[in-house]
Amino acid sequence: MSRAFVKEDDAAPEPPLPERPISSAPNRVTRRGAELIRRQVSELKEALARDPGDTAATIRRDLRYWQSRQASMQVITPDPAPQIVGFGCRVTIQRGAATPTITIVGEDEADPAAGAIAWTAPLAQALEGAEANDVVELDAGGRREAINVVSIAPGA
Repeated sequence: MSRAFVKEDDAAPEPPLPERPISSAPNRVTRRGAELIRRQVSELKEALARDPGDTAATIRRDLRYWQSRQASMQVITPDPAPQIVGFGCRVTIQRGAATPTITIVGEDEADPAAGAIAWTAPLAQALEGAEANDVVELDAGGRREAINVVSIAPGA
């Protein structure tokens, strides 16, 4: 008999959710990033206590991710008067006609739309160690792009 006409078992368990990928890079975070991770763990524990139903598997998976990130976080105190670009710095750059200001932060606290980029991002890696008025090269999708470091300040 063809399997096309056999009723599927509605009671079959859902396949397990895949784990959230965890970066192999060191888990560097700012003080703000550490607080965001702690808050995420706390909120997920509360959510699991409130709703052990259908969404529990997703909540447990997310909780495992954030607990792992909390256990591995390395809180980095940025230089209060940076002379070179590094973790936790706020950097104004000139990139073509644009002059954005970015802050270099941990992977989990990165928000490019808000100007916060992960220290592992190609732009942050290109800027690492640069001084004000330096020009660095960024490999942007197979083409080289010159980025001018306008100023460096402590991050927020």
